[in-house]
Parts: sequence; C-alpha cells; structure tokens
Amino acid sequence: MLAILPQLAHAQSRDADQALEDLIPDSAMDDPKTWANQTEAAKVPVPDPATLLSPDAIAPLTGIPAITLAWPDAAELPPIELLTPDPDIGEAAEQAKAAGDALSSDADPGSGRGIGQIPGASVIPISPQLALAFPPDIAALPEREAVTTRFGTLAALRKFGNEEDNLAQLTRRARQDTELLQQVLRVYGYYDAEVHQSTTGYAAPAEGSGPGPAIDLKKVGVRFDVRPGPRYIFSRISLGDIAAARDAAALTRAFALSPGDPVNSDRIMAERDHLITALGEGGHAFAKVGEPDLSIDHADRTGNLIVPVTSGGQYVMGQIHSSLPDYLSARHLSRIARFRPGDPYRRSRVDDLRQAILATGLVSAVTITPRETTPAADPQPGVADIDITLSKAPQRTIAGLVGYSSGEGLRVEASWENRNFFPPEGLVRFRGVVGTREQLAGATYRRNNFFGRDQVLTADLYAQTRRTDAYQARTLSFSTTFEKQTTLIFQKAWVWSAGFELLATSELPAAAGSVRTTYFIGALPLRGAYDGSNDLLDPKRGVRVSLRVSPEISVQNGTKSSYVRAQLDASAYQPITSRVVLAERVRLGTIPGTSVTSIAPSRRFYAGGGASVRGFAYQAVGPRDALGNPSGGRSLSEFSLEARVKTGLMGGAVSVVPFVDAGTVGTTASPTVNGLKVGVGLGLRYQTSFGPIRIDLGTPLNPEKGDSRIGVYVSLGQAF
Repeated sequence: MLAILPQLAHAQSRDADQALEDLIPDSAMDDPKTWANQTEAAKVPVPDPATLLSPDAIAPLTGIPAITLAWPDAAELPPIELLTPDPDIGEAAEQAKAAGDALSSDADPGSGRGIGQIPGASVIPISPQLALAFPPDIAALPEREAVTTRFGTLAALRKFGNEEDNLAQLTRRARQDTELLQQVLRVYGYYDAEVHQSTTGYAAPAEGSGPGPAIDLKKVGVRFDVRPGPRYIFSRISLGDIAAARDAAALTRAFALSPGDPVNSDRIMAERDHLITALGEGGHAFAKVGEPDLSIDHADRTGNLIVPVTSGGQYVMGQIHSSLPDYLSARHLSRIARFRPGDPYRRSRVDDLRQAILATGLVSAVTITPRETTPAADPQPGVADIDITLSKAPQRTIAGLVGYSSGEGLRVEASWENRNFFPPEGLVRFRGVVGTREQLAGATYRRNNFFGRDQVLTADLYAQTRRTDAYQARTLSFSTTFEKQTTLIFQKAWVWSAGFELLATSELPAAAGSVRTTYFIGALPLRGAYDGSNDLLDPKRGVRVSLRVSPEISVQNGTKSSYVRAQLDASAYQPITSRVVLAERVRLGTIPGTSVTSIAPSRRFYAGGGASVRGFAYQAVGPRDALGNPSGGRSLSEFSLEARVKTGLMGGAVSVVPFVDAGTVGTTASPTVNGLKVGVGLGLRYQTSFGPIRIDLGTPLNPEKGDSRIGVYVSLGQAF
C-alpha cells in the first residue's frame, strides 16, 4: 500500500547541479531559518534610528549664479551661409536639362537618331504636334498609310500638350513612340528600319549660357523620319499535317501565304483565320489550329513560319441530341437546323443553329459539341453527331407599349405571354389595348418553327371597339395564318403567308344620318414579299416589294357581296454618301368587285397618318361626307421620299430626316393621283440595338378645312 503513495514534492532535487548546490546547500533545505541567520548579511549590525540625521540638519543649497545676455545691437552675428539645393529639386532640374538635351540631340544611335531628316520626305501629320516622314518614293514603303493609321492610334504623343505635361514627359513619350514605331514597322516586315526623331519649337540652351527661356509645350512638335530598309520575306511555311488531308489543295489555297511573300504579321493572323474557316467548312469537325510561330533570321533577312495544324479527317453530320428533350426536343431542333444527317459537316451551319436556338427566347445559353460516332477512314468520311446542351431562360414576359400621334391619340398596350406553354415553342399571349380611340382584349396562340425553320402558325381571337373620324366599329374576329418569316438572324429574300379570317363587325359611319350595320365577313388573306435590302430594321441600300391579296365575302342585311382587296408596296434605298441615305416608297391599292357602299367602312382604303401621309391626321386624306368626315374609298395611291442624314451627335446615333409624302384615295377601283394631298416635315431618329426610335413633325401643304397645321408621330422603326 505504501509503495503506491506519491512522494512529497521538493523545491530542489538533492541530485541537482553542483553550481546550484553551492548557492543553496542541502542544509538550507533542511532548516532554512538557521541557514539564513548564518549568512554574511545576517552578521551586519542594524543602525540605531536615533543616530540618523534629522531633515532639518541638512545644509541649504548654494545660490544659482546670474545669467546675462548681450543686447542684440552689440552682438556680432556670424555671416549667413546659403543653403545647398534640396536633392529632389536639383535632380528635377538636371532631368529637365537632360530632357531638353535629348530632344534636341541626334546622338542616340539605338533609336535611329543620328541619321538625319529625309531630304524631300513625304510628311504625314498625325496631330498638330506629331508627324511621320517617309521617303518620297512610295515603293520604299507601300504600307505607309497603314503604318500611319496604326501608329497614330497608339502613339503616346498623339494627345500631348495638357497643362499637367512637362518636358521630361515629352522626352519619355518620344522614346516610347520611337520604339512603338519600330514595332509597327516590324509588323509589316521591316526589321531593319531606322527612325530619326527631331523636334520643332524648342532649342536647348548653349553650354554655360544659363537657363533658357520658358518652354510652351503646345508649340513643341515631334517628327519621326522613317527609313524602312529592306523588307523581310518568308523562307519557309509549315502548316502541320495539311499536306496529308484529302482536300490539301483547297486548304493550302485558304492560307494564301507562300515562301517569297513579304513577312506580315497581320496577314499571318488573317490567313490563320481563313484556314480555320476552310477546315470548318470542309468537314474537318475536330481540326485544331495552334498559334503561329515566326522565327526571324536577320542575317538572311527572312522569316520561318510554323502554324501547328491537326486536320483530323473529314466528317458528315449525324443525329442531333438535346439535353432537354421535354423542353426542346431533338426532333424540333432538327427542324430548326439548316442541315440534315449525311450533309457534309460545316461549322457555319452549326453556328447558325446556335443563333437560331437562342432566338427562340427559351434558352439563355447553348453549347453545341460535335461527337465522333464513326471514325473517318479515307476515302469514307466519318460521322459526327451533334450534342446540344441547353440552359433554360425565363419563359414568361410582361410587356408594355405606349404610342401617340395627333390623329390617333394616345394608345397603351400591355401583354402577358408564355413562350413555351405548349412545348416546343407553343406560345400563348393575352393582350389588351386602352386608348383614346381604341379598346381591345385578345388572345393569341403561336407555334414557332412549325414543321420547318421560321415557319409560324398563328391563331388570334380578339374583341375590339374602335372610333375613328370615319366610323365607329365593334368587332369580334378570329383569324389563323401560316407564314414563312424573315428574321434578324436569317434575313430571307422571299417570304409568304396564307390564312383565313372570320369576323363580325357592327359599324356606324360618321356621315350624318347613317345607321349602324352589322357585317359578317370571311376572307382568305395571302401575301408574298421580296426583300433585297441590306438590313431588316434600318435599310441603307436595296429594294423591297410586297403584294397582299385578300378575296372576301361580306354579308350585311341579307345582301351578299364579294370583292378582292389588293395592295402593292415597293420601297428603295440608295446611299448618297456615307452619312446620307435616300429612301423612296410607293403604295397602290384597289378593291374591285363591288360598290363602296357594300364594303364595311373598316375594310375600305384610307390615307393619312404616321405610316401614310405625314402632316395629315389619321384617315384624313380621301373622300369626305357632307360634314367633312372621311368616308374611305376603293383605291389608294401613296408616295414618299425622305433623306436619312446622320448628324454625328451622340456617337452617330442621331439622324435628321427631312421628308415629303403624298397620297390620295379614290372611289373607283383604279388608283389615281386626282386630289393628291402633300405633306412635308422633319424627323429625328435615335438608333438603338432594337431599331431606330422615330419622331416626325409634319405639316400639310394643301390642307382642307379642319385639317391641323402640325402632325406629331412617335413610333419605333423607320417610316418604311
């Protein structure tokens, strides 16, 4: 039991180091009090407090001797020594002097100085303070315009002369631009070019003459004289494994550089892009092209170019696979694609499919990857399936539209839609219109890419009340249309549409004494159009032509009438200058087959308004009743001419558009110019990513009684 008890703790072990034993022996540990009384300190006697001195017995301090100063007038001050200049200030002065010397000196052979200015040089100014000088013979440097443009865009001296600039900065920028100019010349193959820098408006002071006059940096000019020297050429060009490809000749032609051609870095990159395009369009689905490697031999003045290329064999299109088959199925994506299985692989077709899928508005991101399913084995091409990875985008949209014109008043439209309510691409939209002259509620079903790319099936049902100067109408309509559309991605030359329309409309003409009549109308509207313009939203050249034909049957008060509504529209666009586009429009319409009284007022022709004859109110051009209200007609003639002039304001986004419009409506079926009304005015266009915003102000040249003197029209897009 005792063996397991813990030992008592000691402050010091008895086996401690000898030095510690000498300081504190073991006897001190056994009897500390006795050991302490035996120490030397314990043997010193303690003094008697009575023998200590009293504080009063301490002798006082002796006085402090007086301090005297001589009066300043009698003092002799040492002479004042001038301070040495602050090191920073001295250094800045030396730098400024060195900068001036550098600008006026031609002693730096490393930058091409010392070669002097070129006699009879061709001088091209870049800015008021910067110019380039070239040999008078243009053959010495045919690319001088390209060199000047590139150098002028990047030069540090191009914007020199601010109040914060100084001579040292001018010198530093001049040296930078010397190096930049030599780099630019190397881009075009001039690796031995010499550049001479000289200045005007500044001269360094002579040695020992003291500081020179103040320098006006805005008057200092810098000129670079360029002696290009010999131009290097390609000695060898290697394009990887292209020589082994079946279409080696076509691929080699795509890279239009050969040994003996001048070295040109821009051409190298451009031809590399051409080669990538040729590989992608030639069926090489898995081709890889690396970065070019150009080695320069200064002794021979040649360049050796290596472009790593792995052609990877040729392939044909396989099947399309969708990552979201219940959202956008592979079958539907195959309809959108402009290729079919077995077609040669073309990268442009794959890129087009990517854009078309994004244009549906149903996806936020698309990744298309070819996947080898059958390897290429000469002479048979391989097969590459197309894997499409989709990321869903929001399907629902709430939209609003506000418009105003002096003839039609205010119009506010709101809509809600789900673009994939019935997959794939089955849109459902509900819309409503509230305006001073129109109220509408409607529902639309639309199936995009219906049995083919850009083919659209639309069904529309709406109820509308409409009040114009010509009539009042309450209408219930159902229509369906199947059409081939043109789009921003794929602008087509030819488009068409066909459909049918059923409507019941109760209409009251504005003429005094008129009675409300109900019409039941069936129509088969057809349309064909040609678009040869260069831009869908803002054309600048080309022509457009469209023809609408709609056979119709109308029944009112037991009387049946049949007629055909036809309308021809044509427009042309010519660029006069880089800033001016001239645009013309003609519209002709006719309704043969019945009298004007048998045609519902809403189905007759009218003219006037922002999309017709500007300067006149909506429907204000044409026949009128005894009270001056428009009554409509059976024929239509309209003509427009406008100049679209870019102003350069707001980055070129603003244009002014003077215009003249003319039009008339006849009671017979033959278009005429009798009674032609003319309006003129001025418009503004503000260019946006979704088309120009249009504001037009027009005035009639030959108004009738009651016509307004000014018409204001606000809309999106050009007038035509």
